[in-house]
Amino acid sequence: MKKIIFYIAVALLATGCRKYVEINQIGVRTLTYTSDYRALMDNTSEMESVCGLQIYSNDDTRILDANKQTQLTDIYYKAYQWQSQYYSDNQSDADWDRMYHTIYNANLTLEGVLTSNKGSDADKKQIYAEAQVHRAFTYWMLVNIYAKQYDSTTASTDLGVPMVVSSDLYASLKRGSVQAAYDMILNDLLSAVDALPDLPDYNTRPSKAGAYAVLARVYLSVRQFDKARSYAEKALALQKGLLDLRSYQTSTASFPQRLKDPEVIFSKVSNGTYQGIQLDTALLTLLGTSDLRYKLFVKPGSFFFPSFTGYGYWRYTYTREYNKMYQGPNVPEMMLIVAEAAARSNDATTAVTMINSIREKRFAATDYTALAASTGAEAMQLVIAERRREFFGTGLRWFDQKRLNKDAAYQVTITRDFKGVTTTLLPNSNRYVFPIANKYILLNPEIQQNPE
Repeated sequence: MKKIIFYIAVALLATGCRKYVEINQIGVRTLTYTSDYRALMDNTSEMESVCGLQIYSNDDTRILDANKQTQLTDIYYKAYQWQSQYYSDNQSDADWDRMYHTIYNANLTLEGVLTSNKGSDADKKQIYAEAQVHRAFTYWMLVNIYAKQYDSTTASTDLGVPMVVSSDLYASLKRGSVQAAYDMILNDLLSAVDALPDLPDYNTRPSKAGAYAVLARVYLSVRQFDKARSYAEKALALQKGLLDLRSYQTSTASFPQRLKDPEVIFSKVSNGTYQGIQLDTALLTLLGTSDLRYKLFVKPGSFFFPSFTGYGYWRYTYTREYNKMYQGPNVPEMMLIVAEAAARSNDATTAVTMINSIREKRFAATDYTALAASTGAEAMQLVIAERRREFFGTGLRWFDQKRLNKDAAYQVTITRDFKGVTTTLLPNSNRYVFPIANKYILLNPEIQQNPE
């Protein structure tokens, strides 16, 4: 009997329930035709969102406004303070739910699309490959949120995340290792590439460019910098469009939505509501007031509802996408991966060339000054700063903080005062690993909690 698409409780980890319905219900379509799987992979409400809570945890965010602190709900302020547990025993983790739901859909597709009806072999193979990329990207997000940063000396023993690779709701939820997670992520991506088109019809679909871009991000995470550079360059060979912010100095009416943004390689966005979050004052200083990323994407708190003192992130308000913080790979990220790999190999010239190619389109001509570096170490500092300027407000800074803690020269210690309580996040602290909601562990005791 065919399994049905049953979205209320399809994901075993989203509900903690190991039961599912196996009857054909009126008005519910079974997955029979290749077009059914195409529709499932193209359902952006199911496949595009990943996570967002790290937006509160990273050092782009600094909630100084007293009213804003009062308004912050318990889960958000616990993430903001890096507490040992964010959820009560009956609360769900919306990001965990969303990502495992996406993985469930990918697994359904991987199990059924190749034997589906009324589709060409090429279409079936492409949809299969797309599901692999969606699953790989989602597992990369999961392992970087709920597990320790990859370290080649400990990855085989560090706890990863439950690696669910089928739609069997009775499958084991025991956590594998961080190494096992990365092995599967890389296997999915590398085996998917050949069946994908160079560029997608819509940037929510995986493509060769998208798979290469995710591979670049993954190899950067595991500190294989030469491979990260190679795949970033492959992605850039297929897609290299950059937004010229100088074009929007006088009017933002034509500012593109992410689905039409020439920079977006593979569209993935935050899960949840993250509009009007106060930006850190050190970040604002780093940007500087002449940077068009400041002029266009930073607005006083009075622009938001509810209003607050200080400044917030504004970019996606132009296109009325509001809470959709872009977290997928894009062209500037690939350029900065090339720059970082070059800097780490002491090729300061290439690193700075890449950085300046981005910055030329981020300043008015009268405000632009090319950066320079004479050593790889100097260039590396420029790369780190430029990544922060380019990706602020999206939550991607959290992943940079976490991975750069493996370099003593680039570690950061963050201290926050919130409602009279001072909290400090040290480099490589266990608090860089999000706790798994107790609800899931109570329902599935085989899931092991992260250390405090």
